[in-house]
Amino acid sequence: MKLDAHQHFWSYDAAQYPWIPRGSALHRDWLPGDLAPLLAAAGLDGCIAVQARQTVEESRWLLELAEHHAIIKGVVGWVDLRAPKVGADLAELARHPRFVGVRHVVQEEADDFMLGAGFQRGIGELRAHGLTYDILIAQRQLPSAIALAKRFPGQPFVLDHMAKPAIKAGTLSPWREQIRELAQAPNVLCKVSGMVTEADRKAWQPADIRPYLDVVSEAFGADRLMFGSDWPVCLLAADYARVFALVRDYLAPLPAEAQAKVLGGNAARFYLTRQP
Repeated sequence: MKLDAHQHFWSYDAAQYPWIPRGSALHRDWLPGDLAPLLAAAGLDGCIAVQARQTVEESRWLLELAEHHAIIKGVVGWVDLRAPKVGADLAELARHPRFVGVRHVVQEEADDFMLGAGFQRGIGELRAHGLTYDILIAQRQLPSAIALAKRFPGQPFVLDHMAKPAIKAGTLSPWREQIRELAQAPNVLCKVSGMVTEADRKAWQPADIRPYLDVVSEAFGADRLMFGSDWPVCLLAADYARVFALVRDYLAPLPAEAQAKVLGGNAARFYLTRQP
């Protein structure tokens, strides 16, 4: 199966999505009908829809979309992992076969947020429900992600957006060394996603991004990378076709089997097979 492992939907509401820039391409509804032709043009079979606001109500809404649109193969939603009732919230959502994982927007939190007792207690609940966890962080929070992966060696994690390296500035260290350390944890995968919005949004070229792709490719290998478009957020810097071509062209020298893993096989294994 060929999958886009990371994209978003929303019915735009300024109060619910304050992070969306007014007047930008994002400032409107973006729904499955908008994405379906883009997936088809790229030869992809479906997508993983990822939360864009931190409410259980949005998780339920995404699951409703999944019930009516076959392109949505899985939903990564949100629950408050620090809440006393996190187990009940996870149990409710996990009853839906397309609820596959959880994400929290940690990039907006303190650097040590993931090391808090309440958050880690919630992470400890995920395996009982066969759920994955998406690590959305800024580069400065990589040390906490490394510690989290070591603390929960049996929990499947995936790093979103390569931890948002400083592509526009052209800086590799200490991100490169920290990525290599995180990749030593075999339970962590990495999404090659969100790159174009970390580059110079108006003038980026594939050559600007290639050094960062080289780092994650070497660190994680074809068995632990997955393509994600980050659509429609990517529209701030590039259309869907250009984002897909960036990764497709980078993978072109690899054997067909390796390309197939990054372009969907790994995402299907990670998200669509319930963990024991």
